[in-house]
Amino acid sequence: MVPNPWNLRNLRLGLRLAAVLAIAPAVQAQQVSPHVGYVYPAGGQQGAAFEVTVGGQFLDGVTQALVSGAGVQATVVQHVKPMAQAQFNQLREKLQELMDKRTAGTKQQRGGQGESQAAKNAAWTAEDEKAVAEIRQKLSTFIRRPAAPAIAETVAVRVTLAPDAALGERELRLETPQGLTNPLVFCVGQLAEFSRKPAKVTGDTVAGQAARFANAAKSNVPEGPITVTLPAVLNGQITPGAVDRYRFQAGKGQHVVVAAGARELIPYISDAVPGWFQATLALYDAKGKELQYADHFRFHPDPVLYYEIPEDGEYTLTVRDSIYRGREDFVYRIAVGELPFVTGVFPLGGKAGARTTVEVKGWNLPVAKLTQNGKGKAAGTYPFFVRKGEWISNRVPFALDTLPERLEQEPNDQAKNGQRVKLPLIVNGRIGRPGDWDVYRFEGRAGEEIVAEVFARRLDSPLDSVLKLTDATGRQLAANDDCEDKGTGLLTHHADSRISFKLPAQGTYYLHLGDAQQKGGAEYAYRLRINRPQPDFELRVVPASLNVRAGATVPITIYALRKDGFAGDIALRLKDAPSGLMLSGASVPANQDKVRLTLTVPPNRMEKPFNLHLEGRGTIQGREVRRPGVPAEDMMQAFAYRHLVPAKEWMVQVIGVGRGAASWKLVEDKGVKLPAGGTAPVRVRIPLGRFAGDIHLALNEPPEGIAIRNVATGPDGLGILLSADAAKVKPGLKGNLIVEAFLERTAGVPAAKKQGAQRRQPLGTLPAIPFEIVGP
Repeated sequence: MVPNPWNLRNLRLGLRLAAVLAIAPAVQAQQVSPHVGYVYPAGGQQGAAFEVTVGGQFLDGVTQALVSGAGVQATVVQHVKPMAQAQFNQLREKLQELMDKRTAGTKQQRGGQGESQAAKNAAWTAEDEKAVAEIRQKLSTFIRRPAAPAIAETVAVRVTLAPDAALGERELRLETPQGLTNPLVFCVGQLAEFSRKPAKVTGDTVAGQAARFANAAKSNVPEGPITVTLPAVLNGQITPGAVDRYRFQAGKGQHVVVAAGARELIPYISDAVPGWFQATLALYDAKGKELQYADHFRFHPDPVLYYEIPEDGEYTLTVRDSIYRGREDFVYRIAVGELPFVTGVFPLGGKAGARTTVEVKGWNLPVAKLTQNGKGKAAGTYPFFVRKGEWISNRVPFALDTLPERLEQEPNDQAKNGQRVKLPLIVNGRIGRPGDWDVYRFEGRAGEEIVAEVFARRLDSPLDSVLKLTDATGRQLAANDDCEDKGTGLLTHHADSRISFKLPAQGTYYLHLGDAQQKGGAEYAYRLRINRPQPDFELRVVPASLNVRAGATVPITIYALRKDGFAGDIALRLKDAPSGLMLSGASVPANQDKVRLTLTVPPNRMEKPFNLHLEGRGTIQGREVRRPGVPAEDMMQAFAYRHLVPAKEWMVQVIGVGRGAASWKLVEDKGVKLPAGGTAPVRVRIPLGRFAGDIHLALNEPPEGIAIRNVATGPDGLGILLSADAAKVKPGLKGNLIVEAFLERTAGVPAAKKQGAQRRQPLGTLPAIPFEIVGP
């Protein structure tokens, strides 16, 4: 998604210089927000201490590493930043000076000059020889064009995991003077870990360019294998053309599971196709014969192997990218061993507050059935796993709901033997064989609206559902194959189906559910929800790490994921927040699924980052409903696609020291009513004083047709005149306007080039201005 260009309307304003200096760093900090792209290794074993490398950009002055949850200590050891072009030029000039000195000394020695002062100054020393060697070494590592500038800087972090640290995924962030980075997945595991040496930053180096291309051409030349003892977790980074190899001993009859984690560590890579590291696995015997290969597991990009060892001996596992790509953020974690692994469960969920007997399918499992306890749990999705001795299996989703539950009853593959159901309910079923259909029969009334929704792919089932609604005569009334759910940011194929339909008459109706690819089997399970609309909503808060200078204002984005026709206003508020924080424009207008608002923090500095919580309130069928705001990262996939990937915490870092004189406030906080085709004023209270430069205001990503027409100074601030183009905006449109201020200067620009060569210096963000377009 490409942001709309700023709509500019400039006017010279006199502002106190102190205010300008106080506001400017806030926006500058936003523009160079620290970012991280990978951590390697991406986890470790309980009770272990080890070093990880974090790759990113704008990490100068990094002070500490933060890992969510208890039982983890992380300390920054070193920050390495690639040499800039200016540094390279300075070193090259210094080297030239030294070489000139050596040449001059050699000439004087050949000329037989005595111990004159000039001769002493030109004398070549051991220190000079050492300096030349050091400079040449530094110049040889200069990366003229880093392959991936966004991960060119590295930070070494020492991590210590407590023996009782909770297993599972955490979030790792770095803290710098400019604020927090985005979060990365960091895993706490229970198996012994083996890690290869971290990969070096790639690019076009002065001394290594030819070697890099030569190595890339040797894509079929294997690296030396690492010998490991099972069970274990294998950590690595895939470089261009690389194939990582691991050797292990296994005994006859062992059931070895090899489960790769790559895309689950870094869900999306913005500048790679298909948008993630596509790992492949291959297992070989001692003679080099390939025994098994995998490049995915069902619809998951991360591959999984399962193999019964035929005889005692040595086996080799290889890991590579599917098309031999690679770089530092192609990170993997692979669990290998005779480990429990769940491939599927049935049913995929149960009723909240009750116990559900669950059939479990998979490998190395101690039981075929388990009881999932839903008592005391609200509706939602929870992790399901199996224990086998000391080992814990992978986690799969298990849904809990408040509706009545029922199991599918065969035969029900045609309308004539369709299973009778009474709304509302959830049916748990399977497409048991290729080409199978499940048919459900229900009675409906004229004008009654029903919603039929499949939950399968979202619950780890391979089913690619298709859903059809027919009447008693067999006439098709509605159908759906795929329905996008923006709340599932890790899915790229939204394969679940959904129908919302108003019944035309009283009578019998049929829902037909099948697989779009004509596939089927015991693992093709689903939950089919059939009921009247249940309006609801979820919220996503972007970004998951927010950096703001003390006393300043920053924009944030709220996404409303509306369900079953809910279209009402959603009021937003901070929950249990530190005092002094203020949201402006804190509402998602009716019928809209996105709003930008602002957060203002107090002028006092906060020493530590803190976790912030947002809550949304809406009125649904006469009662107030409250839903939490889930932090998320707006991630790009393969240059084009965007996904809201949920995070565990919404972290805020207040940086710097605020200056109270820089406070900007709206005089009216109820918003502005802007006539279509007309204008409306907005007053901003801001200290005004002697002239400090040309100040300009700009609307940041406004709706098309809304602009700043004029700005005027008043006794206590500014008057902004907004305009609305009636041909582009219509009455009823609501939202928030984000106004940025910047300073245009020509300082430092040669006089001959000042025309059209002005430099912009960001100054700050005003609190969000709520607006509504009204009739003229």
